[in-house]
Amino acid sequence: MKQMRYILTRPCLQEGTLRLQKYLETAFPESGPAVFVDDRGREHRVEVDRAAGVVRGLQPLYHDANLGVNDVLMLTPLEPGRYSVEAIVKPHAPITIPRPEHQRPLEPRRVVVTATPHVREVRTQYPQPQPQAAPAQPGPPSARAERPASPPPPLPDAPAREPLVPVTEQAGPTRPAPRGATPGPLPETPEAQLAELASLTGYRLSYAAPGVARLAAELGEFGYVVHVALSEAACRPGWDRGADCRAVLTAEGQQVGTPQLTREALSALLEHARLAPLSPLDLRPYWEAGNLDLKAAAGVSELVGAHLAQRGAFSFVLLTLAAQPAHSIIGLPRLAERLGSGVNPAELRSILDTLSRAPFLALAPLPDGQYLLRSGISEMLRDLAEYADGVRRRIRPATPAQAEPDRTPVLV
Repeated sequence: MKQMRYILTRPCLQEGTLRLQKYLETAFPESGPAVFVDDRGREHRVEVDRAAGVVRGLQPLYHDANLGVNDVLMLTPLEPGRYSVEAIVKPHAPITIPRPEHQRPLEPRRVVVTATPHVREVRTQYPQPQPQAAPAQPGPPSARAERPASPPPPLPDAPAREPLVPVTEQAGPTRPAPRGATPGPLPETPEAQLAELASLTGYRLSYAAPGVARLAAELGEFGYVVHVALSEAACRPGWDRGADCRAVLTAEGQQVGTPQLTREALSALLEHARLAPLSPLDLRPYWEAGNLDLKAAAGVSELVGAHLAQRGAFSFVLLTLAAQPAHSIIGLPRLAERLGSGVNPAELRSILDTLSRAPFLALAPLPDGQYLLRSGISEMLRDLAEYADGVRRRIRPATPAQAEPDRTPVLV
């Protein structure tokens, strides 16, 4: 039987439910009791409600499998009313035992630089060694005053992390903002907020009717359309015709009896899209779940936090390698010890493999988990910046024909 993939959202975990999205409707043709069999052979009795579009009674399964937001359920129909379910949990960093304080050298620390109610930005900070005070020297005060204290030894140069750069709203194809630009205040009107969200995430924004925004994800067989009514008055008969998902823009806590997008959640989504790349595929489960409020937006916050954590782990490894001279041998166990719990072993191997391939080519793999550092990290980043600048100058802007909805390029 065909196996189906379902991404858990925060409302699913809180309510113990599973939303019957369109691709799941054929697997649950009738309302009534059903049985989910987990990967340990335990049976969980659930209730299928086709009218409400949910499967209820999954709280014990979520609790036993210790599932969280963005974890995955793999569903396989076995027979009518009986399904096999396999949980795929996100990996977590292993717990390491800290070394005694007297053996701990000065190591980089990850500190919170900025924080919003939904996302924190974490950067690496290098502690400066404290210079020891020189003993008092006998002699006249003028002689002691003329003798300056010796400066502390400098640390190895490391490339500073660049600030996060938002993408500003523009007419036509989306282009990255200039280097060094800082995010401005959020737009005040819902129309402007939806326009910026569409430009950052890849939707095509239009208006299906007065007061009804149309967000189209033109991704071929993965595409879908969302209609957002900017007020309850815009919900005229047929306002959601042709849409896969729909929502009414309301205030947080307001109940309207239809799927809704709260203004607070829209602002939160825009903040998240400014911090990390989000795509229509990332947001689709939240549209299909029904109500996109601040609780649901917290799931997007965790997804963005995962993106920033991956970026931070990559920067952490680069800054640690920057302390090594060029043409030196790097051992994986020693590097993992220096990184501590900031990067888990699986992430570290993936990052080192990436740095071993083009366009980085900073490392050359050796036997027994060792690597040769081909060049200094600063030189590698300088060469990579020149390479990227050369490729950017050769890129031609997209033509209007390439932006037509019926000409969406799909690589196969």
